[in-house]
Amino acid sequence: MNSETGSGLTIDFAVDGRACTERIAPRTVLLDLLRDRYGMTGVKASCERGVCGACTTLIDGTPTASCSVFAFSVDGRTVETVAGQAVDGELSPVQRAFAECGGFQCGYCTPGMIMLTTALLREDPEPDDETIRSWISSNICRCTGYQMIIDSVRRAAELIAAEPARDTEDAR
Repeated sequence: MNSETGSGLTIDFAVDGRACTERIAPRTVLLDLLRDRYGMTGVKASCERGVCGACTTLIDGTPTASCSVFAFSVDGRTVETVAGQAVDGELSPVQRAFAECGGFQCGYCTPGMIMLTTALLREDPEPDDETIRSWISSNICRCTGYQMIIDSVRRAAELIAAEPARDTEDAR
């Protein structure tokens, strides 16, 4: 942590590729920081107990319920949200797959599902249905019955596999 004075802490972190410095109260949770200071309403506030998955973000690539971690814990770390998945107005393959396969109905769980899928496919580019079910089980969906979400994850894997390989120089 950069500094602690009085009732506030100063933290440095990156969110969706953007360097950020914030002064926060020690009790601030990451969900509130993202929604209230950055307007990132795609990070959904639902159970606020870390069990529904609607607020899932990736912290250093790991799926994390942003309602259950203090914001100071991201000091020096990288946070990814659903808002950062699209690049230059182009949906990510995961977002395109969810739209194409109807992997949402009301859409409330969709941001968390997209973040889980992103992390899953980075770790396992060709997951079987059992693996997909295991990964998405931490996010509650009350609308789709999950089959369209599973179809969306499979389609996202296909779209990612079909993308041209990126030169490591271009990725930097």
